[in-house]
Amino acid sequence: MTRLLQLLRSDMQPALGVTEPGAIAFAAAKSREYVSGEVTKVEVILNSGMYKNAFTCGIPHSSAVGNIYAAALGVVAGDAALGLEALAHVDDRANAEAQKMVDAGIVSVRVGAIASDIYIEASVYSASDCCTVTIAHTHTNIVQIVVNGQAVFQQDAGRETEDAGEEGAVIHDYTLAELCEFIQAVPIEQIAFIQQAYDMNLALFHEGLRHSRTTFVKELWKLNGCQLISKDEAATAQLLCSGAIEARVLGLDKPAMSITGSGAHGLICTMPLYAVSQIRGYSKERLLRATALSYLITMYIKEYSGRLSAFCGCAIAAGTGMACALAWLKGGDLAVMERVVANMAASITGMICDGGNQGCTMKGVTAVDTAFRSVRFALSGVGVDPVHGVLGSTPEDTFRYMGCIASPGMVGTEQTMIDILKDKSQKGNRMS
Repeated sequence: MTRLLQLLRSDMQPALGVTEPGAIAFAAAKSREYVSGEVTKVEVILNSGMYKNAFTCGIPHSSAVGNIYAAALGVVAGDAALGLEALAHVDDRANAEAQKMVDAGIVSVRVGAIASDIYIEASVYSASDCCTVTIAHTHTNIVQIVVNGQAVFQQDAGRETEDAGEEGAVIHDYTLAELCEFIQAVPIEQIAFIQQAYDMNLALFHEGLRHSRTTFVKELWKLNGCQLISKDEAATAQLLCSGAIEARVLGLDKPAMSITGSGAHGLICTMPLYAVSQIRGYSKERLLRATALSYLITMYIKEYSGRLSAFCGCAIAAGTGMACALAWLKGGDLAVMERVVANMAASITGMICDGGNQGCTMKGVTAVDTAFRSVRFALSGVGVDPVHGVLGSTPEDTFRYMGCIASPGMVGTEQTMIDILKDKSQKGNRMS
């Protein structure tokens, strides 16, 4: 029980905007701390997933998007002490300075390896100094800092800080049945911290609903009868979930509570459960227990697929975690959840990730729709037979097979996506 609690506590992290621009800014800001004088050059190397996810991502407090601007703003105004909220203090002056750096060609970003494992190498130069900060595995996990050719900090790149390094081994030691037992047996006061996710995610949703830049959330509001909570569970869930996702990818000034390094994962894991709880009058305790299950199943799948893979972990991993939790909320037993896993895996596994962008809003709508239908079928005793396709004889095998579809299965897809983004950059569609 202690190990699973530790996983939940360590994995829930506030993130302002999409986590990838935040991580790039964090790395650049940390590197800038070791460099005196005027910055003359900034070079950033990213793994493919990091590059792709930040390619057209909105940046908090800025109208700019993408990798280069995230790095420039990290150098100009980033506060590394804030982690994934490193850009919390960006203002008009910082935006102007970052624009000058970009226009002068001082900042460059390129793809290093086609890989699902997070990697950032941010180098900042001045006339007298050079510092390179390297991040691996998780968004803020610094594994090396080199200043003027000398390593001033280094840890084994094969491990991660804050007990996250053994996360995969820990979560995969459990079965779905054991995860269900845990969330039902854990004392409620020990998972009360999960409430922070709802406080944060609901504030982000309301920011999106009232903001002039959002569009999808206004239409979802209309589709829900111009009500925050209607009698339509799926429509309410799509409004709250994808409304918050849209606010996040636009970089609006409210954080999301991320899980597995992703704000959108965190939103999909939580907001539909909140919607159903409000409509059906479920207790706060029942909601928090369901959310713990949603998080843990999402972690289970993501540790197989990789944190930044070619498939949409938001819809596939978080969507499956949320769907199982939704079934539990509605009184479903383990057999029902096994059918839910089968229905989700057989339907949306393989949905591509083309970065953190406005399209995530639509992917959220799809994930919620598929989850609600999968649960409805499962509660009626209907599920795809495990003999078929990507499904395993156990839910644990299915989770593993789902992950395999992403990595190594979609490595070629990842390369193709990067080629597309590079082609767009060369044509001037977007600054990368």
